[in-house]
Amino acid sequence: MRKGHKKILSLAGIMSLAVFLAACSNSPITSHSTGFWDHYIIYNCSRFIIWLSNNFGGYGMGIIIFTIIVRIIILPLMVYQTKMSVKMQELTPQLKEIQKKYPGRDRESLEKMQAAQQKLYKDAGVHPFASMLPLLVQLPVMWALYQAIWRTHVLRSGSFLWLQLGHNDPYYVLPILAALFTFISSWLSMASMPEQNAMTKSMTWFMPIMVFFMALGFSSAITLYWVVSNAFQVLQVLIFQNPFKIRREREEKQAAERRHRNKIAKAKRKAYRSKRK
Repeated sequence: MRKGHKKILSLAGIMSLAVFLAACSNSPITSHSTGFWDHYIIYNCSRFIIWLSNNFGGYGMGIIIFTIIVRIIILPLMVYQTKMSVKMQELTPQLKEIQKKYPGRDRESLEKMQAAQQKLYKDAGVHPFASMLPLLVQLPVMWALYQAIWRTHVLRSGSFLWLQLGHNDPYYVLPILAALFTFISSWLSMASMPEQNAMTKSMTWFMPIMVFFMALGFSSAITLYWVVSNAFQVLQVLIFQNPFKIRREREEKQAAERRHRNKIAKAKRKAYRSKRK
């Protein structure tokens, strides 16, 4: 799956979250709440954030620490996704060759192209949909966090710096930071790609803009989670998918391959001259 398509799916997931949040129940969450989601997920999520807040300096710090804990828990998934992403990037030239080999848009050609792509993925040990796993994990967390804040009075009325956690950021600082960290993360991820098309370049800018406008409609608690999560993502990319290191290694590999080809070509010319003598 191409990087741009992954971004589109991520955006669709975020938009689905907005629709879901609009339909969520607003009834207060208590120990008497019934149902698996309310009693076991939302209530315990609320209790955990309150516990963190009481022990680490307030509700804002509770959300920040909660976010970091969530990111650490899903870090193995994110590292796995990063490895798959790097492998996918390295397969780009071969995928283009397959597309050139089967340029037709008829069913038979498409099936042959898909079969060739699947074989390439299998041989390289790549799972194209692996990048969706962290998103699928994070969306329920965001749903739970939103409901825990909105449906727990003490959290909804809590404050952090200039923020009322149950309301929007009046100065737009968090939406701007959420968009900024989204851009940096996307740019760093794209910078490691061997080739970039128009879609990937446009998504680098489009996603932060969408994040900004969507964050305007979220409570400060959700946006704070988003900011910390995206900042964590930037650090994660720099550590596990450092584009500067990947590009340097790729250039060194290409240079070594060129030297090897030149050495073979030189040996062939030398052998040809020896035969002529």
